[in-house]
Amino acid sequence: MQRTLIQELVKKENKEVLIKGRVVNVRNLGSVVFLIVQDYTGIIQCVLDKKTEVRIGDVVDILGVVKKDDRSKSGFEIQGKKVGITSALLEDLPLDLSKNELELNLTTLLNNRSLTLRHQKIQAIFKLYDILLKSYETVMREEGFTEIKTPKLLGAATEGGANFFQVEYFNKEATLAQSPQFYKQIMVGVFERVFEIGSVFRAEPHFTTRHVNEYISLDAEMGFIDSFEDISQMLNRVLRKIFLLMEKEAKPYLNLYQANLVEVPAEIPSFKLSEIKEIIAKKYGYVVPEGVDIDPKGERLAGQYAKEKLNSDFVFITHYPWSDRPFYSLPDPQNTKETLGFDLIFKGLEIATGGQRIHDYKQLMENMQKKGVKADGMEFYLDTFKFAMPPHGGWGMGSERIIQQILGLKSIKEAVLFPRDVKRLAP
Repeated sequence: MQRTLIQELVKKENKEVLIKGRVVNVRNLGSVVFLIVQDYTGIIQCVLDKKTEVRIGDVVDILGVVKKDDRSKSGFEIQGKKVGITSALLEDLPLDLSKNELELNLTTLLNNRSLTLRHQKIQAIFKLYDILLKSYETVMREEGFTEIKTPKLLGAATEGGANFFQVEYFNKEATLAQSPQFYKQIMVGVFERVFEIGSVFRAEPHFTTRHVNEYISLDAEMGFIDSFEDISQMLNRVLRKIFLLMEKEAKPYLNLYQANLVEVPAEIPSFKLSEIKEIIAKKYGYVVPEGVDIDPKGERLAGQYAKEKLNSDFVFITHYPWSDRPFYSLPDPQNTKETLGFDLIFKGLEIATGGQRIHDYKQLMENMQKKGVKADGMEFYLDTFKFAMPPHGGWGMGSERIIQQILGLKSIKEAVLFPRDVKRLAP
């Protein structure tokens, strides 16, 4: 008999079906056994003879009749006739995956990742993540952006500094891409509007709830802009459309976390960095430490202020110091100590960084010289600007941070399938 998917059972009332999936719970009531079986489309309860010997985790196929059952979440159950064990556990599961909540510390959760990912609530994180990625791609194409895939093995660090991973590349030294920045700028000269969904690598020895050393960045770059505000407005529109798209599919996964998709304002409020620091100091009595543009507590308070005063879960912070931004960032002509760029804060956490880039070759080389950045290894990128580049800018957005904030996860590592941090290279 041909397999029937669980989501199709609603059309099969009183008919005999064959389902295939994994047993996620077993309840033995003596006279009968209840199996909760999951496939990639859903979960169903199966009622079977008391002689049935199946364990949680076994892969099974079940032949039975679909019956209406108002007590079931799906509205149906299967009166089982025959159970076949396709693949049985060779040893007991080290974790109880039948519970509604996995009450595990983060280390145990990640050390057993290949198993904990099977839990329905953990799966929900990545089903939601899948919807986010699909929505980003859909919206970017609607806005006229072309998807690109750029190299992750580079001859020179994109962002400069020391936070890059060095690898052997035959008889040369290479670095893992800190961002697709150089290539997406080059591609503005080709397609004008480009976007990428891809891995980036940061060799930063963080032990925080908001950092990992490999993450998936949602990047974009666009040309023929009049100001950096064209970029922030585009990001605003993109996010608004993404959240509206996600709302159509995300409810089952959000419900497991008692979460909701917040509304993205038609116009996200915006403050200069200097302004928001003054507001935070005056309203909350917190002074951002010297030597940093804004710290995590400052971001949280900026988000709190946007929510309390402007009823927005999002806020743009603009005009970061020239000294803290990469060499390609365009200085503000009105105040060259500041740059024409922004960070986007979502519920108190920075999820995106963007702004206008320098498109004039002479200005770019002068800015590099002022910052002490050498051109070695970047000639392919720099030479592009000799051949007329339009005014342009873009953003990089952390996809996992968006999921973390939507679901209220304690650590970003919960939103990464197999996270990489200072101590973790496995599983």
